[in-house]
Amino acid sequence: MAAFRFDDPAVQSYAFYSGVLALKTLGMATLTARTRYVKKVFANEEDTKIKNGFVKFDDPDVERVRRAHLNDLENIPAFWLLGGLYLTTGPETTTAITLFRVYTIGRILHSIVYAIKPLPQPARGISFGIPFLIMLYMGVKVVSFYASAL
Repeated sequence: MAAFRFDDPAVQSYAFYSGVLALKTLGMATLTARTRYVKKVFANEEDTKIKNGFVKFDDPDVERVRRAHLNDLENIPAFWLLGGLYLTTGPETTTAITLFRVYTIGRILHSIVYAIKPLPQPARGISFGIPFLIMLYMGVKVVSFYASAL
């Protein structure tokens, strides 16, 4: 197993992009709340008093933002796990940094084309697919690296 050192540029890159992704995920929660507030559409009766709103569970704009946020919640934690494990395999620094950077850019673009400025396919598919393939790559690298140790 490769040493996991915080002075390693790949580890620093992983920490940086993990932080960016965490902030992005929090931003999606804020965007959901903002969309609810602007449209006066809330999920709880007590929230309707904030802006004379109403309870509605199927507003298309709110649901689009919620689905984008849910997609982050399904995928970004897997990146944190696989990216951290990938670092323990001693990857080439430039490769690791590029994977972390492209993954993060892809996830940001995914939120933009899904929730902020919806674009027709294949924009969302590409912005989802490339980061997904990166996670698969890292997962295969981790499994194959540690399979030899079994």
